[in-house]
Amino acid sequence: MTTTPILPLSLDDFLRKPNIDESPAWEYTNGEIIQKPMPQGQHSKLQYKLWETINEVAETANIAYSLPELRCNFGNRSIVPDVSVFYWERIPVTEAGDIANQFNSFPDWTIEIISPNQKSTKVIDNILHCLEHGSQLSWLIDPDEKSIFVFQPQQTPRVYKADLSNNETPQETLPILDKIELYLTANKIFSWLQMKAK
Repeated sequence: MTTTPILPLSLDDFLRKPNIDESPAWEYTNGEIIQKPMPQGQHSKLQYKLWETINEVAETANIAYSLPELRCNFGNRSIVPDVSVFYWERIPVTEAGDIANQFNSFPDWTIEIISPNQKSTKVIDNILHCLEHGSQLSWLIDPDEKSIFVFQPQQTPRVYKADLSNNETPQETLPILDKIELYLTANKIFSWLQMKAK
C-alpha cells in the first residue's frame, strides 16, 4: 500500500481559503494556520483608542494611516496585527485612487495587544518577522502587567511600565514612528482602560 505525503499548505492556498477572515481572523505562520483569540474588553478598548489617537495626528497631515485587524501578506506569512500603521506613500491604492483591499507588504509600525490566556511567544515571533522584513517599530502591550514592550530593528527590546498609583512622576514617552508627532506614555495608554464617569 502506497501513501502520499501530505504537503504543507502554501501561503497562496491559505489565502484562497474562504474562512480566513472570519472573526477572529486566522494567520499563516511558518506553514501553520493559527486563529487569533477573540478580543475581550480591555483589548478592544486599547485597540480602538490607539487606532483613533494615531489617526487623529497622522491622517490629518497625510503622514501615515492606522488600520485595525488588517491582513498583511509578506515574507511567506499572512498576519493580522491588532493595529498596523503604514506611511502614507506605502498604502496600496487602486487605479481609481481608493485604498486597496490587499496589503502585500509589512506595516511600518505594528501594535499587538496580549489577550487573556494568549501565549506571547507566537506574537513576538510575528513581531520579529515584521522587523526582519522592514518594519521600523513594534509594540507588544500586556494589559495584565500594565507594560509595553518596544521592539526596534537592531536594538534590544525595552519595557515601559505604567504606575497609575503615581501620576505626578513624569514618565518617559514611548518611541513613535518617525514624523508622527504623538507623545504617549504607558500611564496615558493604560489610563484609557478606566471607565470613570466624566
